[in-house]
Amino acid sequence: LEDQTKKLHKDMKKSTEADLAMSKAAVKISGDLLSNPLCEQDQAFLDSMTALDTAMKRMDSFNQEKVNQIQKTVIDPLKKYSGVFPSLNMAVKRREQALQDYKRLQSKVEKYEEKEKTGPVMVKLHQAREELRPVREDFDVKNKQLLDEMPKFYHSRIDYFQPSFEALIRAQVVYFTEMYTIFSDLTDRIDQAGLTDEQRERETEAKLSELRALSIVADD
Repeated sequence: LEDQTKKLHKDMKKSTEADLAMSKAAVKISGDLLSNPLCEQDQAFLDSMTALDTAMKRMDSFNQEKVNQIQKTVIDPLKKYSGVFPSLNMAVKRREQALQDYKRLQSKVEKYEEKEKTGPVMVKLHQAREELRPVREDFDVKNKQLLDEMPKFYHSRIDYFQPSFEALIRAQVVYFTEMYTIFSDLTDRIDQAGLTDEQRERETEAKLSELRALSIVADD
């Protein structure tokens, strides 16, 4: 559970970082296109690039909101949950140490119990039993605590993470709903011809063929 929580926390951070990098790159691309000298010569191209730049900036803004929401509702709770494990691991180590002390003293008692019951042996046996009693009680307390609380902690993981995953889904739904609106509006503004992707591909290839036919780019 500890390993999976840390892995999930790491992957969520990488995911949001990639999200931000993607939208920032899109804004950079649209900005570069908008500053293209062609925009000064072609009003239609300028209008299209202006619409694209506006859309990319809107996308980046909504993406930032989404990432901020995921940070608060998913990444931060994962980090806090991971912070519980050091104390749990320490409790397990303390229980293990108590068990080793218990076994060591129990072995000592058994050794004297196996010996001939002389006076000195009985004294040492009594001392060993007295030394064992608080150690055994300490182990019993630590052991019972782990047996009682570890299952409760483990089974509570679903109740803890469920709200985070629900929040993650809601953040994605809000974001992609906005993206659908933004890009539908952008399509209406720049896709005047209403061509399909296949038609655009054929049109682009035809124009490229014309360029290749020019003498300045012809093969020697």
